[in-house]
Parts: sequence; structure tokens; C-alpha cells
Amino acid sequence: MSGNGLTYKDSGVDIDAGEALVERIGPAAKATRRPGADADLGGFGGLFDLKAAGFKDPILVSGTDGVGTKLKIAIDTGRYDGLGQDLVAMCVNDIVVQGAEPLFFLDYYATGKLDVASAAIVIEGIARACKDSGCALIGGETAEMPGLYGKGDFDLAGFTVGAVERDGILPRLDSMKPGDVVIGVPSSGVHSNGFSLVRKIAQQAGLTWESDAPFAPGKTLGEALLTPTRLYVKDALAAIRTGGVKGLAHITGGGITDNLPRCLPDGLDAEVDLACITALPVFQWLARTGGVAQAEMLRAFNCGIGMVAVTDEAHADAVAAAFGGGTRIGTLVAGFSDGASTASRDGAGEAKVRYKNALKL
Repeated sequence: MSGNGLTYKDSGVDIDAGEALVERIGPAAKATRRPGADADLGGFGGLFDLKAAGFKDPILVSGTDGVGTKLKIAIDTGRYDGLGQDLVAMCVNDIVVQGAEPLFFLDYYATGKLDVASAAIVIEGIARACKDSGCALIGGETAEMPGLYGKGDFDLAGFTVGAVERDGILPRLDSMKPGDVVIGVPSSGVHSNGFSLVRKIAQQAGLTWESDAPFAPGKTLGEALLTPTRLYVKDALAAIRTGGVKGLAHITGGGITDNLPRCLPDGLDAEVDLACITALPVFQWLARTGGVAQAEMLRAFNCGIGMVAVTDEAHADAVAAAFGGGTRIGTLVAGFSDGASTASRDGAGEAKVRYKNALKL
């Protein structure tokens, strides 16, 4: 306490630490410059010039997300390098599936007491992922809230805005028809969904984050589980440029089961052959160790497929190649009109996923 009374720092909030963080991350943010944004930090708002970005008749597409309880593993292990990519990926992957090019990104970092070094690692990771996605980091917020967060805890949220020309919005529902090809694009791992279940399984197995990863030789469990979420933006935009993409789905919480129908019209279902999906070793371990049923795995996790594209037969190979290797995992089929599906549904005619065969778990 100062001689003249309490200061803000006495209550647990260090304004100087916040300014030190902004100064440290400035070069990383400036490295994300792109047409339409100069990425300077420090203003009250971030500016973006759509005309300078080359759009003629744009529709804005926005998205927001977080990293979820994957943060807990990072906090427990002190491994923060991949969190920035997780945060950016969860946002930009969501908007690119509607055909949008991500333009700018903002982050929100909240903690009880700001540790400039660890916060900088996270935000510099955000900047790298923005640059890899062609997206400018134009601002953000760092909040110290003592008493709300425990020692060492913090939370992250991200916000992105992109644009797509009016005639390029996805999905193109009117063009979809039975026989169209469903292509699965590999994930890098668990990504950033399902970690409450992951943590429960690890706990019940008696493992710590420093235990050897049963599914990843040479890595600790924490290190393996913190593999960053794959950024699909550049590959997805390349696939869109082939002219053959009718729809895209980002496979996050809800898995293929709940996310793929979001890009399909009523009256068409996706028939997915699970024998065509190579479940990554981490998912095999989770299923076996936790005794998790296949249906639950397919809703809790991506199971090895982080994005799905719908295209026609003529463009299927080009679309798969644009993603650096995608796998045909199914086709579109006429939906049931009488509600006689073996899977649950909210109403007759609504798109759903029909599975055949079994995952190799």
C-alpha cells in the first residue's frame, strides 16, 4: 500500500504488466499485416478496409470460440505453445466452411494475475496462427480479475470476421444431389473438443500428464494431448477455388454426427462408411481405456476427421488433393420420408448421418 492509500496494484491488478504485454506482442501482431489491415495495436478499436482487401459485393461472416478444458492440461503442464493455434483454428475453421476468407481476429485473455511471459507465449501463438491463415490480428483484450480466477488459471476466447462474395456463400444446398461425394479430411488429433471426457478417462486410468503417452511413444500424455488443432483455412480456400465444393463442415463438438448435417439440405442424408475412417491412436486409446461406445465417440470427438467436404464426382479428386489428401468416406443419399430411420431424428426430412460398418477402435 502506498503512503497515500490503496492503489489498483494493491488490489491485484497491475496496469504496467498489461502495457508490458502489449509492447512485447506488438511485433508479432504487426507480422500478421494483410491488405485491409495494418495490425497496429493500442487503439480503442481495430480497423479493416474491405475495399482494400479486394472485395466487390461482400457478405461478412463472424465466429467466436474458445479452447475449452484443454486449457487445464496446458496450465497443469506449463505448456502454452499450441494454445494460440487452437484458439485461432476453432474460430477461422468455422467461418471458412461458409466460404469466407478470414480477415481479422481479436483475442480475449482473462486471468487472476497476469504473467507476462506465459501470456506472451499464448498471444504470439495466436499471431502465428493468424499469419498462417492470412488473417490479421488487429486487437484484443487482457483482463486481470483477482478473486475470480485461481492462481495460475486463465481463460481464452477468440473472435474472427471474414468475408465472402455474395455468390460464393456455402453451402450450395440447391446443387446437392444423391451420389455426391463426402470427403473426410484428417485431423491432427483431439483438436479442442471433448477434453472434459479426455481428462476423466486419464484420471480413471491413474495417469498424470507427465506419464508416458500410451498412444504416442516418446511423448508424455500431456504433450501428446496438447497437439494443436489443424488450421484448414488455406487448404479449404484452395478446394473452394476448384469450383467443386458444395458444402464444408468443421467437425467439432458433436462430431460428424451433428456437424455434417449442418451443411446438408432437408431430404438428403450422408451415408458414411466408418471402415473408410482411420481412427487416430489417441481415439483408439480413449475408446478402449474409457470403455466409450462407438456412438458416443462419434459425437464427443472428431475421431480422425477434422473437416468434411461435399462435392460431385467430377471434382472429388481435385477437392481431396487441395486438402493435401482427403479420403472418400461416403455419399449423399435420399433421406427417409417416413421417419423410419434407425437413427434418432428431430423430424422427417431433416438431414442426418447414416453410418455403416464400424470404426477401427
